[in-house]
Amino acid sequence: MELPLLDLRGRIQEELEQNPALELVEDKSTVSIEEEIGPPREEEEYFETSSDPGFSHRRGMEASDERQRFIEGVLTRPETLQEHLLWQLHLEPIDGELYGVCETLVRNLDADGFYKEPVEALFKDPPPRLDQAIGLVRSLEPQGTCCSGYLESLRVQIGLLPDAPPGIEELLEHLEALDKGKTAEIAKKLGRTEEDLGLYLNRIRELSPFPGRQFASEEVRYVIPDVQVLRREGELVIVLNEEEIPVLGINQYFRRLAGKGGGGGKDAREFVRKNIQEARVFIGSINFRNQTLLKVSQAVTIFQRDFFFRGPKYLAPLTLRDIAQELDITEATVSRTARGKYMQTEWGIFEIRHFFTNSISGIGSGGSQHSKGGVKEVIREIINFGEGKLTDQKIVELLAKRGIPLARRTVAKYRNELDLGSSYQR
Repeated sequence: MELPLLDLRGRIQEELEQNPALELVEDKSTVSIEEEIGPPREEEEYFETSSDPGFSHRRGMEASDERQRFIEGVLTRPETLQEHLLWQLHLEPIDGELYGVCETLVRNLDADGFYKEPVEALFKDPPPRLDQAIGLVRSLEPQGTCCSGYLESLRVQIGLLPDAPPGIEELLEHLEALDKGKTAEIAKKLGRTEEDLGLYLNRIRELSPFPGRQFASEEVRYVIPDVQVLRREGELVIVLNEEEIPVLGINQYFRRLAGKGGGGGKDAREFVRKNIQEARVFIGSINFRNQTLLKVSQAVTIFQRDFFFRGPKYLAPLTLRDIAQELDITEATVSRTARGKYMQTEWGIFEIRHFFTNSISGIGSGGSQHSKGGVKEVIREIINFGEGKLTDQKIVELLAKRGIPLARRTVAKYRNELDLGSSYQR
């Protein structure tokens, strides 16, 4: 579910190499120009034995041009740990005071997710809700950041486990001895069996001692849109980028062996059955990923209809819960589906998470709500229209006329996030 297209293709290749019952039926990403514009072939129906979602394939020069635009990626830098945590904080139902404390904590984290400076050095006077802010940041994905080191991080992650074995935290004090193979000695000290220690160790290995490192890569990645939103005859059409996902099927030879009279001994039949079952599960997981991504994308376009028809400054407030309730799925599923997936629109290519943004209360005639992302685009428009001469205070006044009351410091903050300098710098 979490894999973007490039990573998904790598995962599919790994599975093809490991499972002989799985075979590549078609890889549209390697189709030549001649094949792309040639006469249409008769469609086959694969049902449960194929990962082809069954979408119709357009032919001709128009389809070829559209495909070329669709798969053209853009250069992007990887998301940082701070960006990932702050994005989640934006969606939390917390007030500005608590958010400010959390933001200070997040910006103090190093590449491992641990404090650069001690917490007491960050504030002149400890905020009354400091412990609440620390607990909130620690619970965000990846869990266990906002700690002083890896031992504290592991304790935090164990505390967040819904089914942590009793006594597992005691084992953290003996990791060095465990590394030296002193299992029996430690088991005796803790009053546990060696079997218990093995269970505890397996659970600890599932945790990340340095939770921030998964965001520490500095390599440049190419982005390929997972979905495309088109406007046709006044309606929005969602197109899944199926051409970048190879079509998989069950190897015909294995299917014959699994059938009656397939021959072979008991071990051979069990090997065939096991690999076919794993292949079906893998194909099913790809289908589920694609279907969920399509449903989430459709729901996003419904909620953000004004964005797609009128532009970025009309981005509306939207939360994970809104989409989860609309589709009757969990917020975690929506989060995993949105992360790392990109949507191509006529306004540019955006990560799907871009469409989730918190709200800023307006004072317009309808008491309307404005999203943070939409307000930032309005600020960009005002600055560009003013040819860079407008001060933050003047921008505040112009926003107020549009029913968007913001403090000057908030305008300055949003302007900095847009990478737009002060009026003097501009």
